[in-house]
Amino acid sequence: MPPLHEIAHLAHVELRTPVPEQSLEFFTGYLGLTEVGSQGDSVFLHAWDDYERTTIKLTAHTTSGIGRTNLRAASPEALQRLVQRIEGTGRGTGWQDGDPGCGPTYVFTEPDGHEMGVYYESEWYTPPAGLAPSLKNQAQARPAHGVPVRRLDHVNYLGADVVPNRDYFRDTLGALVTEQIVLDDGTTAGSWTTFTNKGYDAVWTRDWTGSSGRLHHIAFATDTREDILRAADLALDHGVFIETGPHKHAIQQTFFLYVYEPGGNRIELCNAGARLVIAPDWQPVDWTEAERAKGQAWGLKTIESFHTHGTPPVPQGERVTVGSDPVEGNAW
Repeated sequence: MPPLHEIAHLAHVELRTPVPEQSLEFFTGYLGLTEVGSQGDSVFLHAWDDYERTTIKLTAHTTSGIGRTNLRAASPEALQRLVQRIEGTGRGTGWQDGDPGCGPTYVFTEPDGHEMGVYYESEWYTPPAGLAPSLKNQAQARPAHGVPVRRLDHVNYLGADVVPNRDYFRDTLGALVTEQIVLDDGTTAGSWTTFTNKGYDAVWTRDWTGSSGRLHHIAFATDTREDILRAADLALDHGVFIETGPHKHAIQQTFFLYVYEPGGNRIELCNAGARLVIAPDWQPVDWTEAERAKGQAWGLKTIESFHTHGTPPVPQGERVTVGSDPVEGNAW
């Protein structure tokens, strides 16, 4: 097994949208991110307590979905070891120039085909005078508008098969598997992995369409539960579609709200409280079908669209449905 923590953290994510102006307004106006630059069809956005320059790369595209997920290595030496292991799996694409603020980035894919990049060199965010914080250990002054979200928290990928992706992150990148959904037939329908002492950084759940490379959601952390309640009120006032919540997950115990941004991508606002995974020998917590059928922590039933909506959308004729009912056996 590779050592833990050679990946320092989930860094920044590229999100694609067919309606870039509306999506930009969502991220800056509703979520409270700050625009820090642009390049070609992409705009770079910063969450107020992210130490790095970029939190989200928002890219105009013909459809929705996720582009590259970027991971920061813990050191130059860790980066070289990671690249060697990735190359050993045959999944490496090669070195590329990083996004603005990032050094050379080694690009690869996990088994489901999602594009990943790992780098070390990083430009720390320097706020302009009007956004300088009063507390010097904070990256930026907390915005006075929008939710506002503090940082990128995790990505939930849809995968045709959960296990190969889980194993790749564990065996090649050194992730720790924290929680899983294991069906009665032994199939793993969902897996939560972490590079840090958070409960999770990257999640895979089974794509009922049988497709590869799709996104379930990206999640932003808020300071408090009250911020999520405020986000729900703001969503009502500003026409943001609420899919489900506010409520509390059983898995990972995250307090949550799910909304859709204008491009169709699902966005979670989450607050995991003080629950951390600090045991180096943590063993995965497995949830059964019967346990998941009970719904969320306080009994809210999992909404059906949670299992049927992903981005980019899959045309009806291209779907290869996994099972007769996309909800059965996957009630996470």
